[in-house]
Amino acid sequence: MKDAVKDKPVGTGSGEVVDRKTWRQIKEIIESTRGQAGAPIRVLQRAQGLIGYLPPEVLAAIAKEMKIPPSELYGITSFYSFFSMVPKGKYIIQVCLGTSCYVKGGQKIIDTLGKDLGLESGGTTEDRMFSLETVRCIGCCGLSPVLAINEDIHGRAKPSKMREILSSYQ
Repeated sequence: MKDAVKDKPVGTGSGEVVDRKTWRQIKEIIESTRGQAGAPIRVLQRAQGLIGYLPPEVLAAIAKEMKIPPSELYGITSFYSFFSMVPKGKYIIQVCLGTSCYVKGGQKIIDTLGKDLGLESGGTTEDRMFSLETVRCIGCCGLSPVLAINEDIHGRAKPSKMREILSSYQ
């Protein structure tokens, strides 16, 4: 794949491609970390930062370029929750389901988002505007139930306020 990647974009499998400029940037990242401990994780982090996620074809091309088995990269990608092999939305909604948030209605918030946006945990809206994740703790138990949208924290969230909250992100 190395020769093919050099001359043409890397396909992502969903009709999109990683352009030559992006692939060159990924190759530079690989070169700058070659031989360093933890290099695969750093390469994957930075590649995901460029692309937004890690499609299988890109993982295969990175593995070939780094001269490591693809299974090693798949293992890293599937182990660490911050890596994604599917496209994420522009806004990532994280709903806390820790004990306090769950007891105070965290699941009802998820149910409302499912109904209003057609989302389930791990999913992304068709327009790639929103992705939904459940988390065990955001660290704001005194404000439960809590959800985060990217870097913004919304405490004492109520299902009836979800549309209002989301409208500020559209």
